[in-house]
Amino acid sequence: MATVNIRRDVTDPFYRYKMERLQSKIEGKGNGIKTVIVNLSGVAQSLSRPPSYVIKYFGFELGAQTNTNPSDDRWIINGAHEASKLQDYLDGFIGKFVLCKKCKNPETDVVIKDGRIVLDCKACGQRSDVDLRLKLSSFILKNQPKKGKKDKPGKKSRKDKEHDKVSEANGNARTGSPGDSNSDNGEGENGDLAIDAGSDDELTRRINADAKEIGQSTEAKEEEWAFDVSEEAVKARANQLPGDLKRALVVGDDDDDDGEGEGIGNTYDQLGSWIISSAKEKSGGVGEVDDVEIYVKAKELGIETKHRTLAVLAQTIFDENILKQIPKRAGMLKKMITSDRHEKAFLGGTERFVGKDNPKLIPQVPAILMAYYQHDLISEDVVKKWGTRASKKYVDLATSKKVRKAAEKFLEWLANAESDEESEEAED
Repeated sequence: MATVNIRRDVTDPFYRYKMERLQSKIEGKGNGIKTVIVNLSGVAQSLSRPPSYVIKYFGFELGAQTNTNPSDDRWIINGAHEASKLQDYLDGFIGKFVLCKKCKNPETDVVIKDGRIVLDCKACGQRSDVDLRLKLSSFILKNQPKKGKKDKPGKKSRKDKEHDKVSEANGNARTGSPGDSNSDNGEGENGDLAIDAGSDDELTRRINADAKEIGQSTEAKEEEWAFDVSEEAVKARANQLPGDLKRALVVGDDDDDDGEGEGIGNTYDQLGSWIISSAKEKSGGVGEVDDVEIYVKAKELGIETKHRTLAVLAQTIFDENILKQIPKRAGMLKKMITSDRHEKAFLGGTERFVGKDNPKLIPQVPAILMAYYQHDLISEDVVKKWGTRASKKYVDLATSKKVRKAAEKFLEWLANAESDEESEEAED
């Protein structure tokens, strides 16, 4: 298969960084026309990037719908696109998301740290930031590259490990050493492994003795390590912890799928209370509370990366002028919203802010969601899924239905915009 230099501006035929030339195949007709990139996985592997990053970049540049997680390795862009055109766009992806900013070599790894995308160069050691204003940057932050790990055997219980030791010891003894007896009498009268009287294999003797002791004490050790893990006992132990460790425990509980345990909200309440009290001190209200101060406070509490923090912010950093405030807050929020889970919490907090605290804003829900969407605070898939089902996690069921009812105009616009985009691409 034909290869090209990863940096196509380098004409040296001995340039060692190579990749396959993109190959595309146009399928379908009319509104269903699409382009399949046949060898995208191989090209992406040469660049050490997930294929989803490359196909999504093409989608952003071409204004076309793409599939970012195909089960059959068929990477598709809606519309008809020539391979040469896609190769030119690939050069842009390589320049922005692959090449080291210092030595221009493609030997870089993507590192996500503190809401930043860093290219870690293995050739010169330079660590350079990727521009977060690029559309693909938001996608990368929400779809971080998976770290490859070698398959490891599952963890065994203490009892299993000790049983393995006993079995191994018995096996070693049966196998014997060059100095052991070749007698067929494998066991003595007491069931212990028989060792020839003339054998000097002290290691075997010790193994047998230790194995026997382990076998007798296994059950007792299991009893010694047992302790009460009931809800009451966990709460009692948590209350006895120092303040620092209590906060760490609260942050840890935030990672539960439910996120609804008692005591979890203390740290988040502190953040919300601080924002509200700061707003009261400002003549212009919450709109004058600085984004940097909010982020520093969240970091001080150890919750700047937690998804539930976004639910708190959605309820506290806006007032009745939310539509004017969203663009001003977008920079901070984009830094903190790094996954679908963060987006869902942000929508949940907004649902409570509008439905419970400011019901007069319910008619503005479509405009609010549009502002979120235009500033890349919510993604199409997440908001569509949110709009299909009411939930009583943040508000009562009736209020939840009312908010989603108000959101229908935005959701309809989203669906129509997608179909119109596909039609325009087909006509082109």
